[in-house]
Amino acid sequence: MEDRIKKVLEEQVDPVLGEHFGGAILSKVEDGVAYIKMTGACAGCPSAQDTLENVIKDFVLGGVPELKDVVLDQSVSEDLLDFAKKILNGEVE
Repeated sequence: MEDRIKKVLEEQVDPVLGEHFGGAILSKVEDGVAYIKMTGACAGCPSAQDTLENVIKDFVLGGVPELKDVVLDQSVSEDLLDFAKKILNGEVE
């Protein structure tokens, strides 16, 4: 199922989001729910939730109908948090 979701994101969603210098990746599938993370300019866009609801969800559920839902993953990676902590502690020049 994950491969099919990724294929929909690459072939159908990314071309649309690419027009706005962004993209979307699958972060996980849990209990029939696909968690999608926005990338590029779309990652910090105030309209990210609307884009998910009005564009991404339709493509993904259309391509993988057995999914229950598609939601926006707004989590921050542990690597990025660790790097930010190093900067704040003066460990990075």
